[in-house]
Amino acid sequence: MTTIAVRRVTGLAGACHPGPTVVVTGLVTALAAIAGRDPAGCVLVGAAVLTGQLSIGWGNDAVDAGRDAAAGRTDKPAVRGAVDGRVVRAAAVAALACCVPLSLAAGSAAGAAHLLGVGAGWAYNLGLKATALSFLPYAAGFAALPAFVALGQPGAPWPAWWAVLAAALLGVGAHLANVLPDIDDDLAAGVRGGPQRLGRARTRALFPVPLLAATALLVLGPPGGPGPAGWASLPIAVAATATGLTAARRHPRGPFWAAVAVAAVDVALLLAAGADITV
Repeated sequence: MTTIAVRRVTGLAGACHPGPTVVVTGLVTALAAIAGRDPAGCVLVGAAVLTGQLSIGWGNDAVDAGRDAAAGRTDKPAVRGAVDGRVVRAAAVAALACCVPLSLAAGSAAGAAHLLGVGAGWAYNLGLKATALSFLPYAAGFAALPAFVALGQPGAPWPAWWAVLAAALLGVGAHLANVLPDIDDDLAAGVRGGPQRLGRARTRALFPVPLLAATALLVLGPPGGPGPAGWASLPIAVAATATGLTAARRHPRGPFWAAVAVAAVDVALLLAAGADITV
């Protein structure tokens, strides 16, 4: 492989938002396995989710390339010249083209649910991020994931309401926590999404609400009632959130890392309830 090709591949890997892409793909694949999908089905789920996440991540960097360059975002591969913006755009379209048949191969209902979530991510990239409704794509995108797993099982059973709602709330919390450190820069660039309109103080106060509500749903929602581990998750989530808020003034990304910690708790709860995510 030539030096140019290696640089292009490395740049594309960095432009796809690799952290969220890997985490979301791994989580949904593990959830499919716990829910009873066979190995081939798990591979199919993983491939569909991976291509969907790649398309959203690359699409985000492609759409924001001009704004990122103006803001001097050298952490972005396209801005520092690691990969051409046209290559990122082409990769986003190619990943989306692969995502459609891979999603539908899990079943028409499951595929429709997943593609709805991917479409929400693209809607965010293409303009909703700068509106008061910026939280909706995150809610829809996260909610689509347990629905995709449930509807892809034999008989296409409906996903449990508490799993879908908890995932949606987790998405809203992730959006608030992710935007919080960059609110001032976003406003200077003319991006006025929901959190930017609320302002830093109100967003900081609001972001724990959906995260803790998601935790409570995942503890109390599954049939049979919570066990000791479930009950222990609630104070852990509260403590992590409080720590992030306390550290926010000295460490602007404190709330984000608190959200990551609460999300980890919620992921563990969701995986533990994997066999019960259908009705």
